Parts: sequence; structure tokens; C-alpha cells
Amino acid sequence: MVLPTLPVTLTFLTLLALLSIAKAADNNSTTSGLILLNCGESTQDDDDGGRSWDGDTGSIFAPSMKGDAAIALGQPPSLTPRVPYTTARIFTSNYTYSFPVSPGRMFLRLYFLSTAYEYYAVSDAVFGVMARNLVLLNDFNALQTAQAITSAYLVREFSVNVSSGSLDLTFAPSAHQYGSYAFVNGIEIVPTPDVFATPDIRFVSGDNTSPFTFDADMSLQTMYRLNVGGPAISPKGDSGFYRSWANDAPYILGGFGLTFWKNDNLTISYTSRVPNYTAPVDVYGTARSMGPTAQINLNYNLTWILPVDAGFFYLLRFHFCEIKYPITKVNQRSFFIYINNQTAQEQMDVIFRSGGIGRPTYTEYVIMAIGSGQVDMWIALHPDLSSKPQYSDAILNGLEVFKLQNYGPSNLAGLNPPLPQKPDVNPNRLSSGERKTKGGIQATIGGTAGGFALLLIALFSMCVIYRRKKAAKSPGKTDYGHVKHPTKCIKSTCDLVRHFSFAKIQVATKDFDEALIIGRGGFGNVYIGDIDGGTKVAIKRCDQKSQQGFHEFQTEIEMLCNFRHRHLVSLIGYCEEKNEMILVYDYMAHGTLCEHLYNTRNPPLPWQQRLEICIGAARGLHYLHTGVEQGIIHRDVKTTNILLDDRLMAKVSDFGLSKASPDIGNTQMSTAVKGTFGYLDPEYFRQQRLTKKSDVYSFGVVLFETLCARPVINTELPYEQVSLRDWAVSCRKKGVLEEIVDPCVKEEITPECFRIFPEVAEKCVADRSIDRPSMGDVLWNLEVALQLQDSASYNTSCAEGASSLQISGVHSGKPSTNSTISVAAQEAIFSDIAHPEGR
Repeated sequence: MVLPTLPVTLTFLTLLALLSIAKAADNNSTTSGLILLNCGESTQDDDDGGRSWDGDTGSIFAPSMKGDAAIALGQPPSLTPRVPYTTARIFTSNYTYSFPVSPGRMFLRLYFLSTAYEYYAVSDAVFGVMARNLVLLNDFNALQTAQAITSAYLVREFSVNVSSGSLDLTFAPSAHQYGSYAFVNGIEIVPTPDVFATPDIRFVSGDNTSPFTFDADMSLQTMYRLNVGGPAISPKGDSGFYRSWANDAPYILGGFGLTFWKNDNLTISYTSRVPNYTAPVDVYGTARSMGPTAQINLNYNLTWILPVDAGFFYLLRFHFCEIKYPITKVNQRSFFIYINNQTAQEQMDVIFRSGGIGRPTYTEYVIMAIGSGQVDMWIALHPDLSSKPQYSDAILNGLEVFKLQNYGPSNLAGLNPPLPQKPDVNPNRLSSGERKTKGGIQATIGGTAGGFALLLIALFSMCVIYRRKKAAKSPGKTDYGHVKHPTKCIKSTCDLVRHFSFAKIQVATKDFDEALIIGRGGFGNVYIGDIDGGTKVAIKRCDQKSQQGFHEFQTEIEMLCNFRHRHLVSLIGYCEEKNEMILVYDYMAHGTLCEHLYNTRNPPLPWQQRLEICIGAARGLHYLHTGVEQGIIHRDVKTTNILLDDRLMAKVSDFGLSKASPDIGNTQMSTAVKGTFGYLDPEYFRQQRLTKKSDVYSFGVVLFETLCARPVINTELPYEQVSLRDWAVSCRKKGVLEEIVDPCVKEEITPECFRIFPEVAEKCVADRSIDRPSMGDVLWNLEVALQLQDSASYNTSCAEGASSLQISGVHSGKPSTNSTISVAAQEAIFSDIAHPEGR
């Protein structure tokens, strides 16, 4: 026998190693058909939900790999899903993955993190994706999309029906932008039954509906999947297909209605028509209704607004389940369903359609989105009185919206969404002194020591991956960590905001002219400044002597990069140059709520205006608590942290002390006590256990402060009156609360409103957190108080000026407006117990 030569032996061993890797990578697909591909990785790793992802290096799905494996730079360390976002596969020319799959329908999910990747600028990521002849994405601008939705993490989910034994995905850099590249962080393929082959889909046209025939070969893109009335549901909590269900609150227009959970002794019973994979139990176990008051319900619609791409047909699936006694019989609750002001369903009776309480059902409708670019789709529910039901109400448990492919050519790709801010506000449009350019890095590597530099980069990349994996596996870490102030500029923690040079900040503030100071606080001074040729901004500069520092600075940036809402402040950018820590926000023309209540030259706010401001702040806090998968506890709610824009719309500010909640419920977490005296939850202070109800307590103090217009702590008053909370609760129990109400608004408050508002405030400041309402319940009751106030004011012609001082669209007895994305901030930030005066 002739022994092989050494090179042949090495080649054979290499082939065996590659076959072993390919076998491991194909393990998921050979067992359940599930494919999880972590692009840019060479090893197997688990995501936060415990699912195992295979690297695409050497994978049988990626033959003749041409793309570069790259490490994601600038990820926010505390809020980043590690897998599959740590690495990416970069393509500078067309490349096709080929996935052997069984014929049938499946979910295809593409994961993208819009950030810089080593030598690749984030602004150059413009590309298309095709599944054979079907265009999934076309000239997809990852950065612009991330800026528009204010999230760097982008997931695009499609449902495709594969007739052959292979699903081919082609990534193609844009032909319309020089130097563009394509990238992908993760690819997920989940086989499913034909979940769209239902016989009773209705096409909505005008106020008429007709049967719609669903083509079995049609592909769809998931636009929205909402758990209505309940918290976000992660893929791990889904019923088999690893779907994500978002909270619906950010999309509601006007009144939030009433959210509730199923009765404890009620079991959700699936049927042959609605199998258990249709939606998880948690979707059918929570709901949103209009509320218990028929008179209020008849005067408004429960409405959601969902931006979609014009020029496509959309399939909408409404999930229903009656889960609360006493609704057990037909004709107890009946309502209309409207889509884009067209009647999709009359006399929707969930009990009649489902067959009983606790039995899920759903209805499906197809509608055309008319217009160009991105347009709003309106979903509305309203009580139906034609059949004289027992309750004037409507209910919804879940909502899914799917875009249907266009034919000739086959296409699902829409336009890139419009930016929410001026086009010239670009995080990558910096001067040569403000950033390291792609060419500059390449020039360094291209020098005489190029080989050594490449070796150093490889070693650095290995260290980055090792440190990130080590940090991600650290047990029990729920805080953002404590980091000392760096001696040099750190890398960006968010690519969705601008990185300002210190020189530009100096120009904007006229070298920090004291005449431009508009606020002082524990973090430092706040200056009004001008950028980009006259845009007014608020600039907060950290005082070197401040007890606060880099930890609060980084937390604020991470929070405002990841969570945005109409009633939360929005960050424009920051500077961390020359040992400085500076934050730049939109200028808030009317300062803080506190500045309009007492010790001020500002005219007193009318009562209805105060009430609307409280509702706006409650919406922002409610979004923090429930609008994201892991709720956020603000930890320093007070009137100096509620800012007012030029229309007096409320914006919650200051997230330097915020903490991620360990659970969606009222789970406690042990932590050092921080906050502001007078607003501080006594249970949190005594036990050092923080919950979302700690924010509720602080907000209750804000409500009393708004009602009485006096400081929450005043040591010049008699002992029993020093604490506003204690004094207000005592006066209410004695029935003399009206004696301490602000005289400027006492005559404006209607008896109906005065009955509800103080009761809400008192419940919020209960000694025990278990006795306090959730922020959602607080918000609902304040909306009711506003309805009663506004209705009574209108009927008695006492609402002079209300229309000219609209804050959030609340007038004439209609509920107020809510949306998800906006801008703002001004007041000084980052207070601690030592700084009760604010920031």
C-alpha cells in the first residue's frame, strides 16, 4: 500500500473537518427543519432564548463563501441581544445562500444590526435581497430604516411557500450607490403549516366586503404582530413558530381603553378551526376594551394607526377571545370593525363567533393601501347598538398585519421609510476631526507594517468576542454596570444619534457663555445653543465636580437610543471628547412642569391643560413599563423631569438612573436607593427593593403637586404639612382636600373630575406597592377624568381657550392622541437623593 504524501494527508484531514462542521450546521435542518444561521461566525452559540445558532463559516448552506466575516462595533453593551448580532457577513458583490428545505410554507427571518462593521461604514449598507425571483428588499438602506424606527435592530419576517427542495437567498449590493455593500447578521427558517389557507378572508372595498381567494403560492411580509392589551411576547413565549408579539400601546390613537387579563379560573380552549399554533395563550389571555362607561365609549373609537407601504394589498388578522366574566352570552357585546374608515365587519359578537367564553377566534380582511410612499393604516373599533347589546363596548386581543406580494415582477419591497428628523442630521456626517474614516484605517493597514497590523487586528477581534461572550454569560446582572469615566473617547454606544466634536459644542454655546444657561442641576449646567444654521437645542454639560458621571451619561444615551415615544425626550447627539461628557437634545420651549406650578413668573396653567400634561407623562411611563419586552423603571419621576415643548406637550426626561425591570410583572430587584426626597417610594427606601410601582408612587406625588401647586417638601410649614403627600392624603380623608387645591384652578375643576383625580393620586401613593395601581390603570383613569372634565366644561361653556391651548389632541369630549416617535429635552438631568432640586 502506498501512503499518501504529507500535503494530501493534510487536505484529507481538512476535508474531514469541514464535513464535520457542515454536519453540525445541518443538525437543526435534519431534525425539525428549523434553520438558525449566525452569519459571520464559525462556531455554534446560543441566543438569549436558549436556541442554538450555527455559524455560516464552512456551512453547507454557504458554498464557496465570498463574504467577509465582520465584528459589529458600537453595540450598547447592556441592551444588546448577543446572538445573532455580534457578527455579520459582509458582501461587496452578489452572493447566494442555498438552503435545502422540504416543500411547503415557512417563516423566513432576516436579522440586521445597523452599525459600523470594522472597515465598513454604516451609511454604505444599501442592498437588496431576493428569494429566487421574489424581491424581498430593494435598495434597503439599513441606517435610514434604523433612524426612522429609532432601533438599530432590524428584523424582516417573510412567509414564503417553497415548491422545490431549496430556498435560495441572494444578497446584492445596490447598483445605485457607489461603494455599497450587503450584510446580514442572522437567517432563520421555520417550517409552518399553511397558516394562511383560510376560507373566509374578506376583501374590504368601500363599506362592502367580498370573498378573497388566497393564492397558495403567495408570499407575505409581516408588518405588525401585536399582543393587544398585554406585554410584548418574545420568540421563546410563542406557540411554536418563534414569533415576536409587540405591545400595542405605541400605536394607539386617543384613549387607551382598558387592559385586562383573563379570569384565573378560565382556561383558553383551542379548537380545530383555531389550533394552538394560531397565537400563544398569552395573546388570548389579555385584551383591550373601550372601558366600562357606555357614555364615554359611544363618543370615541378605539383606534390604532399603523404606517405601511402604499401600493400593496394587506391581510389583517384580528384575534378575539372573551376572557372576563360576565361576558358569556351572545349579544352582550357587539361592535363594528373599521379599516381605513371603511366598514370591515358589522355586529362583531365574539361569543357568537367563537362559541363561548375562553374560546379563541379570528377574522381576516384584505385591503389595498392607497397613496405613495409610506401611509397610515387606521384600525378602529366602535360599539354596535343596532342589536341592542347589554354592553356598549368593543374588545381586541391580538392583531397581525401582513403585506401581500405584488405580481409581475414578484415584489414585497417597499421604499425606505422617511426620516423623523431633518435630512442633514446624520450620525455619519462628521468633520474629518470627528471620526476615523474607512479610508484612514485602510491606509494605516496598508503601510510597511501591514502584516503586523493585520495580526494585531485579528488578536483584538478575538479579545472583543471573548469579552462580549464572558459579559453576556455573567449571571444575574440586571443593571448597566459601573464604569469609571474613560481617559479617552470611547466608541459610540449608538449609531442613531450624532457624535459632536467639542469644538462644535463650543461654537453652539458661544464657548459656554453663562448668559445662555437655562438650567442647573446635579449633572451640570444646561445651555441653549444653535446648531446646523439656527436649530435651537439644549446642551447639558457634565460638571467635573458632579457626583454623577460616566455611568449615568452612558445609561442616558443607551436608553434614548433604544426607546422612543411621543411622550419621551429624544436625544440628538452627544460629545465625549477632551474628557467632556455632553448631551444634546431638542430645545423645549416651555421648560419643566414645575416651572409652571409655583415659584415662577409664568402664568398659571389652566386645569385642563395640567390634566393633559399628566396624561402625556403617564403615557410615556406606561410605554417604559410595558411597551418593550423588558420593562424599564424610570426611578426619578418628578415635575422637574417632565418637560414641555412649544405646544406644552409633556415629555418624560432623565433616564440616567433608570434600570431594566427583571420581569414584566411587579418583580422586585435589590438596588441602592436613588431618587429625590418627597417623591421617593417609602417601600423602596426601607427595603431597597425597586419595582415599577416605585414609579407609580412618584407619579402620584406629581399628581398632588399639579393639583395643589406647592413644593412636595416645604420645611417652613408646620410639621404635619411639610410633606405634600402626607398632607394631601390627610386632607382627603378629612374631606377638606379642596382647601389646599391651587386657587388659580379651583373653580375650573368639575365635581366629576375632582372625584376621580385625587382618588387616583391617593391610590398611587399607597404605602405598600401591592396596593398601588399599574401605570396603565392610572392612565385609563386620568383619561376618564379628562373626558368628564372636558365634557362638563363644554356643556357649561367654561372651557375658554381650551382649543387654542391644545396639547395632545384632547378636546370636545374626544380622547387624546398618542404616537411612538418624537423628540425633546432640556432640563438638567441625573439627580440623586443629594439633589432634590432637579437636574
